[in-house]
Amino acid sequence: MKTLADLLERVSVKRTIGAPCVPIRSVCFDSRKVEPGSVFVAVRGVSNDGHNYIPDAVRQGVSAIVCETVPESLRNDVICVVTDNSAEALGVICANFYDNPSEHLILTGITGTNGKTTTATLLYKLFRALGYKVGLISTVAYYVNDERSEATHTTPDPLQLNHLMRRMVDEGCTHCFMEVSSHSAVQRRIAGLHFAGGIFSNLTHDHLDFHKTFAEYLKAKKAFFDSLPASAFALLNNDDRNGAVMAQNTKAAVYTYALKSDADFRCRLVEKHSDGMMLRFYALRGVDMPTEQEAWMRFIGEFNAYNLLAVYAAAILLGLHPRDILTVLSTLTPVDGRFEFIRSQHGVTAVVDYAHTPDALENILSAIRDIARDPKDRGEVAVITVVGCGGDRDKTKRPKMAKIAASMSSRVILTSDNPRGEEPDAIIADMLAGLDSEGHQKTIAITDRREAIRTACLMAHAGDIVLVAGKGHETYQIVKGVKSHFDDRETVREIFANQNPAQ
Repeated sequence: MKTLADLLERVSVKRTIGAPCVPIRSVCFDSRKVEPGSVFVAVRGVSNDGHNYIPDAVRQGVSAIVCETVPESLRNDVICVVTDNSAEALGVICANFYDNPSEHLILTGITGTNGKTTTATLLYKLFRALGYKVGLISTVAYYVNDERSEATHTTPDPLQLNHLMRRMVDEGCTHCFMEVSSHSAVQRRIAGLHFAGGIFSNLTHDHLDFHKTFAEYLKAKKAFFDSLPASAFALLNNDDRNGAVMAQNTKAAVYTYALKSDADFRCRLVEKHSDGMMLRFYALRGVDMPTEQEAWMRFIGEFNAYNLLAVYAAAILLGLHPRDILTVLSTLTPVDGRFEFIRSQHGVTAVVDYAHTPDALENILSAIRDIARDPKDRGEVAVITVVGCGGDRDKTKRPKMAKIAASMSSRVILTSDNPRGEEPDAIIADMLAGLDSEGHQKTIAITDRREAIRTACLMAHAGDIVLVAGKGHETYQIVKGVKSHFDDRETVREIFANQNPAQ
């Protein structure tokens, strides 16, 4: 059993009251889970301050407290450790508690606004297909080799994160690919982890409800690259102007990838069709030989070309051969809820996607319009978009989302996403404010999401495309604080199954 002194290794300690040689059975940051032998770390959160729950932890029999401010009264038998940043300390303590599992993995973090889930998941599938034992921590699910568990957060809390990685190490995993959210960087959830590499996808409008300004959002992403060790690589999207910002203070070896500018890794979109695209890959640095190879990918859209290039480049930096990489990538398909096709028996195609930012919605609609213009198909088709915005989140993106949907779709239905504690109609009103008169003419509002999807499917004729955007892989909806089952994919399939093929 570890002692408190063991867990405090690499923690910045200002002061210790009591002897830290006490044995520790568990680490807690939730006072309700404290038991005798626990260390309770009092973390200051967005809506709650763990320092307020120190008395509760003491009553539960806690052995030690880690905090930023010494409590006014504390029993003599409770050890108190004072640090500048409890959240940072929690990450390091959790890593120490589980014997620093990230140091026994080749851990690659993926951050950015869009593309994190696809990039992380494709890297996981690529390495698994090539025989590696691998872990995945993503928005959709967590994997230890082939064992799947439901994801609770894009980046879990430090206790869950290190427990997952401990399992990965114990199960023989050599690699782990994880999404690194901006929230986790600010809240120090990744403190104490050892990264072998980091990937930056892009940075666009999102999470301003949390970060307040784009500058703070950028700072959060940059903090991840600032923390990478000299032994790591930083793979940055050179077509995004913020990629250069990520490189400014990193100690890691910097590599770039791009479709439109000079970079260490490049690819060109040679052909694009409704069932995939041909990409030509170039690697200028990071491989033993000059390479220029083409491969057919079962993905569509320029945004996916970026994701695939990031996977290709990262895999080379992690030691794989370009030929092996492209051979496997050509067999893979999009991640659940990311550009997922559902075709009806009467010729309508639905696309379900997680797009919940202005940039992601624009990317998806651009790719759909390419399909609609594909000369292999019947010609220009109608694109009917169903989209909403989440409640209790960034309000400034709502009018932008509606404007993009209206400008790039034949018809638009604004509806509920996850309203959470907000009034659904108020969210839709915020979206409608972004439309001009032309946009209003092609847009209707249907608050009930199921009815909105049904209406869109009824509007569509053979050959048309219905985009259902915003929730993707999610299997729930939160309305007025109540969480209930709702799956866009299930809903579309049910509607299609109940429609008359002769329609």
